[in-house]
Amino acid sequence: MHIHNESAAFPPARNTLLTLAVSAAVLQFSPFAAAEPDTGLLEEVVVTAERRTGDVQDIPIAMTAMTADQLRKKSILRMEDLQYAAPSLSINDAAITQSVNIRGIGLASGDPNATNGVGLYIDGLFQPPIVNTLSFYDLSDVQVLRGPQGTFSGANSTGGAVMLNSRRPEIGADLNGYIQVGAGNYSSTEAQGAVGGSLGDTLAVRAAFNWRDRDSFYDDIGPANSDAGSLDEFRGRLGVLWRPIDSLDLYLKYESSDKDTGGYPTRPMDTSSFAFARTADVRDLSFNADPKHEESDDTLLLDVTYTFDNDIAVNFLAGRQEKEIDVVYDYDSTAALPLRQTQVIAEDQDSFEVTVVSPTDSDLQWVTGYYYQNNEIDVNLQTPGPLILIGIEKETTGLFGQVGYNFTDDLQVEFGLRKVWFEAGGLPGSGGYFGPISAGPAFPINGDYEDDDLVGKLSVNWTRGDHLIYGSVARGWKPGGYNNPNPSDNFAPEEVLSYELGWKATLLDGAVRTAFAVFYSDYENFQFDTIDITSGGSGIKNVADADLMGAEFSIDAQLGGFLFDAAIAYVDTELGASTFVDERQSGNPNLPQCSNGAQPPQCFDYTPFIVDSAGGSMLNAPELTYTLGVEYTFDVFNGATLTPRLNYGYVDEQWVNLAYQDVDLLDSRGLLSALLTLQTDKWRVQAYGRNLTDKEYVSGQYLSIASGGVEFYGAPREYGVNFSYDF
Repeated sequence: MHIHNESAAFPPARNTLLTLAVSAAVLQFSPFAAAEPDTGLLEEVVVTAERRTGDVQDIPIAMTAMTADQLRKKSILRMEDLQYAAPSLSINDAAITQSVNIRGIGLASGDPNATNGVGLYIDGLFQPPIVNTLSFYDLSDVQVLRGPQGTFSGANSTGGAVMLNSRRPEIGADLNGYIQVGAGNYSSTEAQGAVGGSLGDTLAVRAAFNWRDRDSFYDDIGPANSDAGSLDEFRGRLGVLWRPIDSLDLYLKYESSDKDTGGYPTRPMDTSSFAFARTADVRDLSFNADPKHEESDDTLLLDVTYTFDNDIAVNFLAGRQEKEIDVVYDYDSTAALPLRQTQVIAEDQDSFEVTVVSPTDSDLQWVTGYYYQNNEIDVNLQTPGPLILIGIEKETTGLFGQVGYNFTDDLQVEFGLRKVWFEAGGLPGSGGYFGPISAGPAFPINGDYEDDDLVGKLSVNWTRGDHLIYGSVARGWKPGGYNNPNPSDNFAPEEVLSYELGWKATLLDGAVRTAFAVFYSDYENFQFDTIDITSGGSGIKNVADADLMGAEFSIDAQLGGFLFDAAIAYVDTELGASTFVDERQSGNPNLPQCSNGAQPPQCFDYTPFIVDSAGGSMLNAPELTYTLGVEYTFDVFNGATLTPRLNYGYVDEQWVNLAYQDVDLLDSRGLLSALLTLQTDKWRVQAYGRNLTDKEYVSGQYLSIASGGVEFYGAPREYGVNFSYDF
């Protein structure tokens, strides 16, 4: 049996790194002198959110942008960690996918017919919602954009967008790169690195890799004796940049990833029918079905930019992605019954975008482009019942453009529009099979849906010195889809109209940066998994409209060797008139509501299970989120510096089901992390501790009729040391 041991790598030092929580206070009395930064200014963060390069303080969008160094300092290793560094962002586990929401808007369904409400982009390519929990490595920056981003991000960004950008080769650069190795508790080991440089005057390459291995945070004391919750992950990337002439750049990237966690480490919810077999310790599992969780991801990207003599630039970005996730669940998460489910989900995506961008040195600036995306999703679901095969094809196209005009040196008006077309349909062979596949499905599972809409944004921006004040109105749209061949079971698109007023300032000659925004959003047709009582079909339904409003503030300051950053967001959400069937109570009889004197078993009475959620909160929408970071850098010897740093991130309680039962409320969580870094210009030794208080918290739920639902838990206290060398 696998035994989890959080001190496996450092037996004598089980609690040593807890002292990092008071390191800053201790070191302020040390004889070391405070290090003097080269400039005393905060690091400039350059972003490309609107297809142009610019400083984050000059872009009229509420956003959090972080460089690779800032990600390291904030202990951000993967996607889910971003919620502890970016206000208004919530990321919760939901089995195959994660529920990613910004300002209370995003994704509240795991159905493959649902579309993201927060778009994730890696090097400009939109990412399908599966296989997005991989670790970060060799990144250039991360950008979290809040509010609808329809003009440039399309139909998948009603809540916002998250953009990850990897480091690219540099022509003219000498051989450069880094290597990092580390170890920690739970027998954690890691190695990552990159190497790149020019191969002549017109060609450059960069290769990077990331490997992580860790024992499980859990003990499986059941018959399965599994290693669920462990980690074995490898990612690799190769990028080639060719510049045959000064005006033409061709960048080709191939990236491949594999991840194995041994299965999802879940416990039954305390209200499920299997709560009697729930283990007392959240770190104990009791499986009798051997779980499995393997992910793979392969991406090929081509990015071509040609700049004309008049500085108009044309960009062509194309990509092919192949993602697959192979999962075996112990469906009840106990040893009580042999409930087992197997899912294999594969999604292939082809996309390209053509963008034309005007020069930046003119009062009139414009961007225009065309976008195409095709997704094929294959789901293989094996249960004690029939074999379920589901094939879905989605096609998204868009024409977009934005115009900005500087009426004065201080006043600019920007206006953008995007026309979006969306189609979805079932692939041949989709359905339930009781016999051989060659015999065809016993019942089909396919349908079709198509729609189009117009989204966009109007922004008025006023700049005076180092201050930017902006006001904007933006419209977002997330397409609907189908649940089965019955047209009445199609669900409508979500729509949002958002108003925002913001202020950004750079103060004290660049030593302080601030940003503030207030917003109000009118949200329509919230998509939620429930039962249509007119047909008895289960799937996605439009259950409510909602009002959302809030405020966000962030500050970064560097004064000598002292660096401080903080961000806070308050989001208030309220659903309008809304009723739905709580499937956990009703089950899924697949029968219509009894009416006109009809009696079971020809129909079913859903009345006792209908819930009124009017006036409640949106899902995955914490009211308060905030983050704090503080560090102080000391000169120690021969140019080396010592930097203790503390990070604290807080995410308020949040609902994950519209029934608003006690079990549907994820408790608030505040996580403390610390770093102690000794470094020169070439090497760095870093001791780290994450979740130093060892807080136990539920990080998400997976609701099912068969089991009543299971819970996921966040990582316990982790600590370790890593060493890196730059060359």
